[in-house]
Amino acid sequence: MRRMTRCFVVGGLLLAAVSASAADGFKVVVNEGRGVSSLPRAEVSAMLLKKVTQWSDGTPVAPVDQAAGSTVRQKFSSRIHGKEAAAVKSYWQQQIFAGRGVPPVEMASDEQVLAYVRSHPGAIGYVSETVATDGVKVLTVE
Repeated sequence: MRRMTRCFVVGGLLLAAVSASAADGFKVVVNEGRGVSSLPRAEVSAMLLKKVTQWSDGTPVAPVDQAAGSTVRQKFSSRIHGKEAAAVKSYWQQQIFAGRGVPPVEMASDEQVLAYVRSHPGAIGYVSETVATDGVKVLTVE
């Protein structure tokens, strides 16, 4: 009986990892030419915070953010960065002030994020869970 319970728990955890992004109200998307289907949450965060600047093949990471104040950005910041969107904004203000970098380009809508991701080989971004994602690859966040 204990073994069966453990199987259900492990299976449930795997299912939770597979559907983590959609369950949280967003999907992480990359250019369709990227050779990945999943990334750890910490790596997705590092790419959007520009702490990781290249994909494994050397292609520059081209992160794209949603508009400040958008619901999807708040959900993404909380789940992926583990911080409120205001804390992420504060991080970028510190980076700018210190001369260490600028935040990712911001787009005003899911459609603009998708267009950016389609047209940039190294792009990574996120969109609302309900939007159609034709022409991009949806990642599983582990």
